[in-house]
Amino acid sequence: MLGRQVARFNRRVTNHVTRPLAGRLPGFGVVIHTGRRSGREYRTPVNVFADDGRYVVALTYGSGSEWVRNVLASGGCELVTRGHRLRLGAPEVVRDETLGKVPPIVRLPLRVLHVRDFLLLRSDGTG
Repeated sequence: MLGRQVARFNRRVTNHVTRPLAGRLPGFGVVIHTGRRSGREYRTPVNVFADDGRYVVALTYGSGSEWVRNVLASGGCELVTRGHRLRLGAPEVVRDETLGKVPPIVRLPLRVLHVRDFLLLRSDGTG
C-alpha cells in the first residue's frame, strides 16, 4: 500500500494528468463519487478490472481512503471506463491475498505495492 505522502502528491498532481486518459485506457477508470460531508462531486482515477459480472478496483491506498468511504456511504458510484459511463452499486471491500480477482499481468505490481484490498461493485443496469 502506498504512503500518505505519495497519496497527497498523486491527488494534487498525478491525478490531474492521468484523469483524461484513465477513462479510456484498459485497466483504468475514473470513479465519480460524492463527498460525504461536502456533497461535492469528485473524480478519482483508479485501476479497475471486470471480473465475473463485477468491477474490481485495486485499493492502492487502502480501504480507508476518502473516495472509498464516500462510495461505501452512498452505496455506489459512477465509473467511466473504456469510454463508457456506468452506474455501479453494492460496494463491498474484500481482501484477496492471492490477487486472483485481477489479471495476471497486474498481480506483480500490486504485490510489490502490497495491495491486497479491493472494492467490488456491480452494475445496476443503467448507464
